[in-house]
Amino acid sequence: MIAKPHPLFLGIDTGGTYTDAVLWSEEGNPKGKVLAKAKALTTRHDLAVGISGAVDAVLEKAGTDPAAIKLVSMSTTLATNALVEGQGGRVALVMIGFSEADLARDGLKTALGTDPVVFCPGGHDVHGNAAKLDLSGLEAALPELGRSVSGFAVCAYFATRNPAHELAARDLIRDKTGLPVTASHELSAKLGGPRRALTTLLNARLISMIDRLVAATEGFLGHRGIAAPLMVVRGDGALVSAAFARQRPIETILSGPAASLVGARHMTGLDDAMVSDIGGTTTDVAVLDQGRPRLDPEGATVGGFRTMVEAVAMRTFGLGGDSEVALEDGALVPKILLGPRRLVPLALAGMAHGEAVTAELERQLRAPNPGRMDGRFAVRTGVPDRLAAGLTGPEAKLYEAIGAVPLALDRLLTSNAQNATLNRLVARGLVHNCGFTPSDAAHVLGKQSNWDPAAARLGAELFSRRRDGRGQTIAATPEAIAERVLITLTRWSAEYILETAFAEDGLDGAATVAHALVQRAVDAHPGIARLTVALDRPVIGLGASAPLHYAGLPPLVGNGCIVPEDTDVANALGAVVGQVRVSAEARVSQPKEGLFRLASGQTVRDFTDEAAAIAAAQADVRAIVAERAKDAGTDSAEIGVSTEFKVSTIEGQRMFIEAHVVAVASGRPRIAV
Repeated sequence: MIAKPHPLFLGIDTGGTYTDAVLWSEEGNPKGKVLAKAKALTTRHDLAVGISGAVDAVLEKAGTDPAAIKLVSMSTTLATNALVEGQGGRVALVMIGFSEADLARDGLKTALGTDPVVFCPGGHDVHGNAAKLDLSGLEAALPELGRSVSGFAVCAYFATRNPAHELAARDLIRDKTGLPVTASHELSAKLGGPRRALTTLLNARLISMIDRLVAATEGFLGHRGIAAPLMVVRGDGALVSAAFARQRPIETILSGPAASLVGARHMTGLDDAMVSDIGGTTTDVAVLDQGRPRLDPEGATVGGFRTMVEAVAMRTFGLGGDSEVALEDGALVPKILLGPRRLVPLALAGMAHGEAVTAELERQLRAPNPGRMDGRFAVRTGVPDRLAAGLTGPEAKLYEAIGAVPLALDRLLTSNAQNATLNRLVARGLVHNCGFTPSDAAHVLGKQSNWDPAAARLGAELFSRRRDGRGQTIAATPEAIAERVLITLTRWSAEYILETAFAEDGLDGAATVAHALVQRAVDAHPGIARLTVALDRPVIGLGASAPLHYAGLPPLVGNGCIVPEDTDVANALGAVVGQVRVSAEARVSQPKEGLFRLASGQTVRDFTDEAAAIAAAQADVRAIVAERAKDAGTDSAEIGVSTEFKVSTIEGQRMFIEAHVVAVASGRPRIAV
């Protein structure tokens, strides 16, 4: 009898710089087998180009018929990077029942920036009782908003206890504008209106980005004849269907890092470890405990914003191979500074555009003195024109001057005001800055060779001509400055890993302590007080550049560093070995004695019996989570229901306050037959 072949799984990870692909088979053993892996540059103007480059290379290496692939799963760092870099579409925030003073809470005003906000009377109280709703102000603003934003975020007071007013606003906006609308109750059942509004705002900003990613992937799969379900990794490491992710893109923040944790555990078999994943834009550090990633009970923090998204307890730092290299201002002996902004490396720009980049670098080198904007360029990202809606006059003029070929900043900008305008275009995701990065430093030293080393060397030479506080050049040669940059990156990596460990241990001032300890570890004269530190678990180093940047980690963190064989595609591998996991919750409160109010999904019902209300809540969440599990992509979900009661005792009598009912469904994703 001929054995039936094992199904093939295709994993894709779309990062800020590279798109990775891996072809994996279960092969009859728990670890399965990586049949082929490949990388291609992420092409933000058309994500399908990078995806097709990586996947086609994998299929060619494996010699596989595309029709044999039964599941495609994808992770991405695009949403994470967008929040870290302050990017995203322009959206309108609709606040129902809130005042302008509420914008000052939980970083909401900072996150909103210059995007419009509309306040409407309405909302509910803690028991779901409604105030009077008035959407006339919103309706009057919609014609103008419909032309200047890419989507809407709606948050109503206590919408988690009664979403009726959010639903009314959502329906009105969709009817009048046809634009995407995110309602806060769809994303979180937790209290805390301003933070829920923040989460909703960020979700609305990310919709167009994740929609383009999913559409590009689905289009590519269709062209290649891969008729398999498409899954996306969520921030907690679980898989959900592409359609599910399109509606809730905020849940894909930390998708790539969460997938990398799943991949790290799968590749090493380690139950307890620090996992540090270095990419082009960010370094993501998290903890593996007893084989599972720690989750953040308060919600994921990305780009300085605390969201209500349940995700891996990951600390994301703006440090990567493509981080901006800068010099400390005002110091006699200035330090090298890295990030948090990502630049297109000069080596990459030189490979893509040749003389347009190298000729400008050579021109700047011929100048007798270093210039403030030497080695810096601007280039359009190539996103659709509709995403440039709402630009001011100066922004539109500068955007028009920037094209698809990098333009040297010393030719483009004529004033400091224009520099601020350029930064706003970068923040909108419309323009990339190009400049000297650690990836360029690696090319100068021959430790990386996939792009243009000549452009990298020119950039290093320009950077080394900069002056310190004494008027001396900061480095004698391009190699010297490149070495300093790479040493700095390894040091900062160690600091961030230790900072994460201290924070997980609940220590205050984690960043300051981590910096001091690493400083003492590398200082030839450590001082009178001897300080040492050692992690209680090894570090798993992930990312294509991990073998380079993490080679010097062990003496700085006091434990070993393991870099797995397939570390360069850990995210893509983690994407295909995960499980679908979704949840639903309901609450039963007692507005007055003898009345039990159930809020579940989009309904509110009253009962006169506590047991009946609890039973209905449990039945509701079981039904809701079963439906969500199907929508998320599994037909074989196991469902568990838990109930937590809040009660008090008065004169020996039990008094019911509230019950929180949660259902969790998990299972392997459905595959093509």
